[in-house]
Amino acid sequence: MMKTTLRLVSLIGLLVLTAARLAAGSPDPRAAALAALDDQWSVAAGKKDAKAVASYYALDCVAYPPGSPMLHGRAEAEKMWGDAFADPAYKLSWKTTAVGVSASGETGYSAGTFEETSTVAGKAVTQVGKYLEVWRKDSSGQWKCIHDIWNYDK
Repeated sequence: MMKTTLRLVSLIGLLVLTAARLAAGSPDPRAAALAALDDQWSVAAGKKDAKAVASYYALDCVAYPPGSPMLHGRAEAEKMWGDAFADPAYKLSWKTTAVGVSASGETGYSAGTFEETSTVAGKAVTQVGKYLEVWRKDSSGQWKCIHDIWNYDK
């Protein structure tokens, strides 16, 4: 009887701890890894290295910069970032606020907010906005961004 009671109390304790962890929204480790990768991408952008920034894109990516036509492929994305980084006033950083991974673990998304400073009409102008990135694992199992869209709040 004592062993049965002890097992029952242990089981109830385990259920309570599991329920508490689920209620706290324990992050999916795959999503946490994707969020960390997105944070690394932001750091690369802060260094103004177009080749490093473009390396996060899939070869067949599509980028949707604000006020511009769609860009197709990593090479076009790298050129766009190189042109932006040529502006001495240019600064960019973003913060991931939402991330998810499909049940299969092959696709995911990240979204958040960004701050960008660039020269507009001869003056450094800072704008804030939001972004959404769709990710896919490549043949080597590495996450690569396949769709990247961002726009300004105003």
